[in-house]
Amino acid sequence: MSFLVWLSRTAPAVWGRESDSIWAYPTILFLHTLGLAILVGFTTVIDFRVLGFSPRLPLAPLRRFFRFIWAGFWINAASGTMLLVMAPVKLGNPAFIVKMTCIALGVVNMLWLKREVFDVDGNTGPTGLATVSSLGRILAASSLFLWAVAITAGRLMAYVGAQR
Repeated sequence: MSFLVWLSRTAPAVWGRESDSIWAYPTILFLHTLGLAILVGFTTVIDFRVLGFSPRLPLAPLRRFFRFIWAGFWINAASGTMLLVMAPVKLGNPAFIVKMTCIALGVVNMLWLKREVFDVDGNTGPTGLATVSSLGRILAASSLFLWAVAITAGRLMAYVGAQR
C-alpha cells in the first residue's frame, strides 16, 4: 500500500487528479471507456457468434478480432492503472475487488475460448462453417456474464465501499 501511496504522489498522478486541463482526468477516463468498448465489443461479437447467432457467418475470420481485443485490454490496463494510482483508496472497495476478479477470469476465459474454438484442428463441418463444442458455448456465455459483472462493478465503485 505504501508503494501505491508513493505512486499517488508522483507528478503524473497529481496531474491526472488535480489538473483543470481537459487533457487530464477526462482523457484518462475516455481512454478507459474506449479500451472497454474495444475489448468487450469485439469479445461480445465472438461470444454471440459462438452461441449460435448468425450461424452462416464463418467463425474463422473472427479470429482476427483477438488483436483488437488485446489492444483494448492494454488500453484499459494502462488507463486503469493510472486511475488507480490517482486514487489508491479504490483497493479497499469491494466493487473494485469484484471488478478485478471478473477481469482476471474474463481474460482466462477468453484465452480458453480462443483455444477451444479457434485453435482446434478439424472443427469445420461439411459446409466449411466452424462447429462449436458445448464447452465453447459455455465459455462464450460465461464471457458475457463476466464482462457484464466487471462493467457493473466498475460503475458501482463510485457508490459503494471505501469511496464514501
